[in-house]
This record gives sequence, structure tokens and C-alpha cells, in this order.
Amino acid sequence: MHHAAFLGLFAVALCSGVAAAGNPDLEDGLMKAMKFDKASEKRIGSSGKAIQAYMKAGYVNQRPNGRADYTDYYLLNKPATLLGHPLVLIEEEYMTRYAGCCVSKGLGVTVSVAGSLGALKKFAAQNRCTLEENVDPGKELRSFGIKNALPKGKYASLSCRVRDAEQHAR
Repeated sequence: MHHAAFLGLFAVALCSGVAAAGNPDLEDGLMKAMKFDKASEKRIGSSGKAIQAYMKAGYVNQRPNGRADYTDYYLLNKPATLLGHPLVLIEEEYMTRYAGCCVSKGLGVTVSVAGSLGALKKFAAQNRCTLEENVDPGKELRSFGIKNALPKGKYASLSCRVRDAEQHAR
């Protein structure tokens, strides 16, 4: 009986570890917030709910690392992935009060490139998003006064905002 209980707990721990390492539920929520539904002309999921799930699981802080213009920036506190690439930054653009012009609601992410960008390029094309390669997120964040310790490397940013959908309308 003791042996069976140990094996049961071990199986639960193993499964939990696998789920946490790949965070499929979190990644799925983030992907839904960026997916575009051509029939409704809107994103399928909620960027706020996706980010709240990352907060609840401890992947990002309860408050953004910084805000510039209409965008909140969340640096990842622990490893997560998006389409096979390490996720390093989630950004949400929204307006709570008018402060000028040009808010473009939606979500953006930055990944550390690990291999081919094929899946990201395909996702961007299918969902009216903009993929920008060879970005320097550390430098950009510092320009907004957001301290970070992102190492030099190869990064790509995926933007899925209203302006992206309008720009890529077919």
C-alpha cells in the first residue's frame, strides 16, 4: 500500500513537472489571444486573461515591469515557450484613459530564437500579425526606462494588435 501511494504521488509529480515545463495551457491561452477570427474581424481570446494566467502561475509579475505610451511590458520570471522558442517578454497595448493618440489594442511577444522561425512566420501570416526578426528587446526596454538583464542574442517579436490586423487585411 505504501509503495502504491508513493508511485501515485510520483506519477502526479512527474505529470505536473511535464505540464509546467511546457506550460501548454498558458501557451494555448496566449496563442488564442493572438489568433484572428476572419468572420468576426477580432482576436479570438483575451490578452488580459492570458496575461493573468501567467501572473497566477508566477511566470510574470503581478504588475508590469514597466509601461510606455499605452503598452505594459512583462518580462518572464521563469522559463516558458511559445511555438518552441523561449518566451522572454509579453506586452499588452490598451487604453485605460486617453493620453494622446494612436492606441492599437492587442498583444505582442518577444522570443529568443531557437531554431527555425517557420512556425512563427506561419502563425503571423495566418493571424494578421507582424513578425519582426533581429530585434534587441533589452535595448528597447531600457529606452523606456525598464531595467532588464536580457543577454545579447537573436530575438524575434510577434505583434498581434489592431494595426497589424488592418495592415495585413486581405
